[in-house]
Amino acid sequence: MTQLIDTLLLLALPASGKSEIRRYLEHLDPRIAAEELHLGPTTQLDDYPYVHLMRRIDEELESMGDPPIFCADAATPFLEPLDWGTLIHLLNEDYRLLGTEVQRPASAASWLFNRVDDARREVGAEARLEKLPIRTRQALGEILEEEAEAVWEDLSQAASGWRPGNTVVIEFARGGPSGASLPLSAPYGYQYSLGQLSEEIRSRSSILFVWVTPEESRRRNQARARPGREGDASILHHGVPEAVMMGDYGTDDLPWLIEQGGGSVVRVGEGADISEIPVAVFDNRLDHTSFLRADPEEWPESAVAALHAELKSAFDRLVR
Repeated sequence: MTQLIDTLLLLALPASGKSEIRRYLEHLDPRIAAEELHLGPTTQLDDYPYVHLMRRIDEELESMGDPPIFCADAATPFLEPLDWGTLIHLLNEDYRLLGTEVQRPASAASWLFNRVDDARREVGAEARLEKLPIRTRQALGEILEEEAEAVWEDLSQAASGWRPGNTVVIEFARGGPSGASLPLSAPYGYQYSLGQLSEEIRSRSSILFVWVTPEESRRRNQARARPGREGDASILHHGVPEAVMMGDYGTDDLPWLIEQGGGSVVRVGEGADISEIPVAVFDNRLDHTSFLRADPEEWPESAVAALHAELKSAFDRLVR
């Protein structure tokens, strides 16, 4: 019987091909996925919807004449770098909910605000949303209810749809300022964020690292971005502001972490709490994935075959 990957951490700089690979896996015949890539039916988790909602909160606060909570403006990094950890604790909670029925909240916006505040407390950051004036919070909730409802709906479907034998795919991107020395200082980079993952996730995960250079990541980020809300809310077509690309993703510490682990594992934690997570590198410096943004009927057979062969080689190394 084919051994399946339980939890796959799909990691890379922005626009490196992570979301395109997820799209390919979603269209793959389940038998081929299991026999050749060691993947069960995939359950997808991603921290980008939370990043988008954080920026939407700040956008609406600004329109009300109130100061932002997460980012000074739409083009700048987090005001509180610990929010990189906030995002991980939101994913930890998403993971714990798999296999359950997520109760529909009376207010999806209030549910989301409370979750963000709780996750901030986990990393030692201030819970700011609960301290908003009541009228401001109510108005903010009314404006963002529909978008928060979509986040709840996606999580509810993932949680209730998970079954034993599924492979959970968790996507996120991390990095540090351009020119930073390694190891990156917390809370930047993968070393910090992987350390914030729950023990349950770390003990069950393997890492697929989609490798591109920071320079190539910036180029592809510009190429994929679509203007307006349609692009901002889309996993495949959102653009990361240039200041964020340079300040948060200008240095990639995952190749260094892989080197420190001898090329086959990433070591996370300290002392007796160290976890060794199996890792494989999918080299996407020469673009193997952008074609996947098109309609699947338009995918060139030769490109699909080359991509599949590279993925198979990587996934063969990831079974725990």
